[in-house]
Amino acid sequence: MIEVLDSTLREGEQTPGVYFDAHIKLAVARALDKVGVQYIEAGHPAVSPDIRDAVRQLAAADLKAIVGAHSRSLTKDVDAALECGARFLGIFYCVSEERLNGVFRTNLPAAIAQITQVISYAKQRDPELIIRYTPEDTVRSQFGNVVEAAAAAVESGADIISVADTTGYMVPGTDHNMYDYVRRLKAALEDRGLRPKIAVHCHNDRGLALANALDAYRAGADIIDAAAVGLGERAGIVDLAQLLVVLHADFGEDRWSLKELTNLYTLVSDHAGIPVPVNFPVTGHNAFTHCAGVHTHAATINPTHYESLNPDLLGRSRKFALDHMSGIASVRYALRQIDEPEDLAPAVLDAVKAVGRKGKVVELPELRHIVDAAKHNGACRQREK
Repeated sequence: MIEVLDSTLREGEQTPGVYFDAHIKLAVARALDKVGVQYIEAGHPAVSPDIRDAVRQLAAADLKAIVGAHSRSLTKDVDAALECGARFLGIFYCVSEERLNGVFRTNLPAAIAQITQVISYAKQRDPELIIRYTPEDTVRSQFGNVVEAAAAAVESGADIISVADTTGYMVPGTDHNMYDYVRRLKAALEDRGLRPKIAVHCHNDRGLALANALDAYRAGADIIDAAAVGLGERAGIVDLAQLLVVLHADFGEDRWSLKELTNLYTLVSDHAGIPVPVNFPVTGHNAFTHCAGVHTHAATINPTHYESLNPDLLGRSRKFALDHMSGIASVRYALRQIDEPEDLAPAVLDAVKAVGRKGKVVELPELRHIVDAAKHNGACRQREK
């Protein structure tokens, strides 16, 4: 059964210009808890005192989700996380030859010794602690190095191995795809008698984070990382709402309160200072808005003609935009919404199209003014006769 780790408060704060005050982090965590994510990655306590205080606050909150912290492969980072009361610890250390030789000035055996020493230390300090080990930039590292480090990590007490597509490198259907990678890694670990949970952390540099996460899901991954509004380094990571809706609608994973997503996204967007794009799937303003006349006519009769998702799933409403592309059906539908007679539709449609040609959309308040003008003009013509 798939689990979701939300990293809005950790990876999300790595979005340039994004910072959440402690009281907002608590509000976001509570909103995530209402959605029902299984893990909330609260931050990296060693980065700054305010992040440490926020992680401590969230760990002490009455949340159903497991609150986790981020950690380098250093005992001082482990100490900082445990002092905050974190129940989940994500430890990372890259094992690619390029990074080992060029950045860390070390070799694989020395790196594995450091990784296992830190994991063992953390497990000794808190035997109930859930530990995830991530070989950073997993998918571009030498596969043998990843297997050796992952196996040693599990033998030292790691419960989860995370496959990090740190640069959004993976592409479904190619020779570097997440489905094959997850299956291959699981098989290599099982050959050693090791069966940790497998997590995936997919970046969106090629716009394929969600596709890669679903590839991992089909390959048997146990945990998928995501963030509200897809926040994160560069192009961000998997968008939480899109992931949950696809898992629910297409894979039968009915574990989350999807109607809570709108409130979560409003909160995160407002305090991140990053608007949800209007054309964003699921949560964007236009996600369930029909515009062209042919579309709106068919959708008023049967919405499934132009919808593969029901907005009720998210507690949202179907909308019909009124602009230069509108047809008579959408105007009649809008008139019914404001309790006005449908025989006004032809005159109203002409006015709506005129406004739309200026690059505007007619919302219901303005539609009432258009209706009032149409009635007035009609009355004037009657008097002239």
